[in-house]
Amino acid sequence: MKEIIAGKVKIGGENPIILIAGPCVIESEKSALNTAEILKDICEEINIPLIYKSSYDKANRTSVKSFRGPGLKDGLKILKTVKDEFNIPVLSDIHKEEEIDEAAEVLDIIQIPAFLSRQTDMIIKAAKTGRVVNVKKGQFLAPWDVKNIITKIESTKNKKILITERGVSFGYNNLVADMRALPIMRGFGYPVIFDATHSLQLPGGAGKSSGGQREFVPHITRSAVATGCDGIFMEVHPDPDKAPCDGPNMLKMDNLPPLLMQVKEIDRIVKADVGGK
Repeated sequence: MKEIIAGKVKIGGENPIILIAGPCVIESEKSALNTAEILKDICEEINIPLIYKSSYDKANRTSVKSFRGPGLKDGLKILKTVKDEFNIPVLSDIHKEEEIDEAAEVLDIIQIPAFLSRQTDMIIKAAKTGRVVNVKKGQFLAPWDVKNIITKIESTKNKKILITERGVSFGYNNLVADMRALPIMRGFGYPVIFDATHSLQLPGGAGKSSGGQREFVPHITRSAVATGCDGIFMEVHPDPDKAPCDGPNMLKMDNLPPLLMQVKEIDRIVKADVGGK
């Protein structure tokens, strides 16, 4: 298992589990800084490395009226402020090739959204920046299909690769998380992240927006860590019911600390067992 480094955070190898977390979308500079500060305090107290995630533009929403965020320039400026003020790595998703060079100047990790996980030119351009590339496995892909994505990135000589499992389509407006995917994808030699909140999304389930089942976040998070993964991706919010984007599947911030304490202990047990590495 390769070790990938983003900022000062070490992912994979023999390292303990890490957390990628933040609100679905940047709502304002103030809210981003407040959320980042709370997350950093929580993770420092529990001793789990943190990578801050928030989107500057949600370009793949169900409705044309959905809130998308501040956009590329303002969003990157906010993420850079978070990065500099709290000394933590930042991650965001890109949706167009034209964004990649500018995004790479700020982001420690460039994320390829699940819907774009087969877009060859986009993946290769992101990889050529030399940044860590996190690819969300498409809901339409089998875990062994990820090998082709890895090969695309490796063709640029970039081996800073993360793969994120976020569930697979299971009928209409539903996803299911197949835990077998985690060891299969880890077998390709790169760290695997489990997206505990998007795996509980109900795409288009609310008609003009996606629904979700946040009540199951702790259950599938514990399951994924027990199965074996290198990080947890989790969108969190102080008040998910008032969030402008993906509220139904985001975890309330107050519920994060006890879950992370369980995650840390489960990860310690799994990685103490040779069979769990």
